[in-house]
Amino acid sequence: MKHTASAVAWSGLSAPAHRLACWGLGLFPVLLWLAWQVFAAGLPVTSLVYLAGLAFVVLRMAQHYPHRAVGACNIVTTVRFMLVAVLCAGIGASVPLAPEVSWAVFGIAAVALSLDGVDGWLARRQALVSAFGARFDMEVDALLAAVLALLLFMDGRAGPELLVLGGARYVFVLASYVWPWLDTPLPASFRRKLVCVIQIAALAALALPVLPYAAGRVIALTASVLLVWSFAVDIRWLARRRCT
Repeated sequence: MKHTASAVAWSGLSAPAHRLACWGLGLFPVLLWLAWQVFAAGLPVTSLVYLAGLAFVVLRMAQHYPHRAVGACNIVTTVRFMLVAVLCAGIGASVPLAPEVSWAVFGIAAVALSLDGVDGWLARRQALVSAFGARFDMEVDALLAAVLALLLFMDGRAGPELLVLGGARYVFVLASYVWPWLDTPLPASFRRKLVCVIQIAALAALALPVLPYAAGRVIALTASVLLVWSFAVDIRWLARRRCT
């Protein structure tokens, strides 16, 4: 009975969602190999995060994606999500970041950051721009920042400003349940994109084992101030729109 229900659910997916699920499952062995190399003890956590996240993304694509082709854009975003899931293994392992592990964290974060923007460019080039793709990309960015910040905070790389860098967006989302006007769609903003890149680049830099603690604090504090300022600008715009 369970097998029948699973088969119906699988066959009920749209063609793009079906293909994305296949691509995502194909990346699973890569995820396990990378996580084993860096944080072997965190394999259960990274597997759970990736498979649960992939299932959610595939279902959302089946419901909200308007195109017939899955597109290289969504595959690239899935690769980015896979890299973030590898970093989640570090939280599950809960061990100090040795120098070689720190370099691995930096490398994984740098690759994930370098691919940010590639998915958007591909979506525009292939005429596959969608609200689903933009949201998928944004959620991967937010999760990357949160996981990096938590890893670095657990390792004592900087202070409470890491919690701002990793959790600001999630606080904003929670606040929107209390004040629904915060959930109003925001206009596209180069400032917002730039601050996001600075935020993640700063977190990646903090993983470098050669970075002095004092320099790391300066980088983290500067990035957190920029992030709070960017959110303040958006909240002010939303508040003004609410009053008009």
